[in-house]
Amino acid sequence: MSTSLERYTDRFEQYSDRYPHVIDVVLVLSLMGCAALGSNLTMPGAEPPDQDRTATALMGVSCLALLKYRSHPRTAVVVTAVCTVIAISLGYLLTPLLLGPVMAALYWLATLTDRKTTRVFGVTSMAALMVASAVSDSMDSLSLVLRTIGPFFWLLLPLAAGNMTRLRRAYLASVQARAEHAERTREEEARLRVTEERMRIARELHDVVAHHMALANAQAGTAAHLALTSPQQTKQILTDLTGTTSSALRELKATLGLLRQTDAPASASLEPSPGLARLPELVSACASAGLAVTVSTTGEPRALSPGVDLTAFRIVQEALTNVSKHADVDSAQVRLAYSGSRLLITVSNDGPDTNGITGTTGTNDASDTADTVDAAKAVPGRGFGVMGMRERARTIGGELCAGPRPEGGFEVTTALPLQPSATEAAQVSEAPQAPEAPQAPEAAVGATDAPAGGEES
Repeated sequence: MSTSLERYTDRFEQYSDRYPHVIDVVLVLSLMGCAALGSNLTMPGAEPPDQDRTATALMGVSCLALLKYRSHPRTAVVVTAVCTVIAISLGYLLTPLLLGPVMAALYWLATLTDRKTTRVFGVTSMAALMVASAVSDSMDSLSLVLRTIGPFFWLLLPLAAGNMTRLRRAYLASVQARAEHAERTREEEARLRVTEERMRIARELHDVVAHHMALANAQAGTAAHLALTSPQQTKQILTDLTGTTSSALRELKATLGLLRQTDAPASASLEPSPGLARLPELVSACASAGLAVTVSTTGEPRALSPGVDLTAFRIVQEALTNVSKHADVDSAQVRLAYSGSRLLITVSNDGPDTNGITGTTGTNDASDTADTVDAAKAVPGRGFGVMGMRERARTIGGELCAGPRPEGGFEVTTALPLQPSATEAAQVSEAPQAPEAPQAPEAAVGATDAPAGGEES
């Protein structure tokens, strides 16, 4: 029943919004007819007052005032109440038909104005009509209680209905506002996810391409240097170079394939992301490029979550790639320190600082990223390696510092939590894994090159 009533109410409101003047005229004519009929009603055995013209004029003015209820609801209430009080004082019987105009005015007052205004004008109108009914001689045969309680309840009815209508409209407006806000929030979240995914893909491709190309460049340079003096070693280096470039192509193809991969059951099987367990393969690949890497561990090694393990490996990989590309040294040191709830990783070299981006020691300061970008733009041939490492560390709640050492050389230090944050854990669970790659040393190193500074994939 209530659903049907609400349906008809909604239809009436829609029609009223479309043709407001037609509705107003129809309502006014209806109320005028009700008031005219009510002025002819009397108590049994009583004669109606002989002032029909006065009553008709009062009811006409009262109903015409209702035409302005949309813009002046308070004025409409005052005019209808005054006219009704005058009609009662002239001896007309107070009936619901005679109260029709003032009841309509009170309903629209409660619908269109605030609660305080409704109380003030509603109570005043009810009090005036109850007093007029009490002193009127048209209902002398009734007790004072009956003469006052009737107008009270009849006038209370439109006030309650108007308040319910106002609350219902406010509720519908709030629901619509929440829906619009939710829609805007979904769009903003979608744009944010697209931006984050673009950054992740950029970091992934950076790791896949930059690491392999840096090793290939170093291997080619070493082979060229030893071509005349050590042909056998040159041949071995060139063989390693072939494996490095082949691995780079496979990694690039695998990364791009993941972007096109669907959820079809026939999708290729995926292997776990690389971690610190593959450091020996990385050290072996660096050695073939002429960079001797020493790895030392302090503290008791612990099992790392996939996200932290991948991040630690990628930071070491990127740091060693930068040493191979920019530092004029043939050795580097990697130190892993397990302390408390954090893993401290230090990658350093003892040569002169020739890195393209130096002095970037901030951890979570936004100005550090801006300085890194400016430095990368200012130095030709330099990329975003330090910035990528910092972004990767931040994704799991870690910190990273990179800069020249006082005693010479360059050092990258990062502190990672042994357990990832809840956000990072969700990213790890949603991210794709790298496809299985051949296990030859050269290919294995390439297979570890997922995105630098990206989400876990």
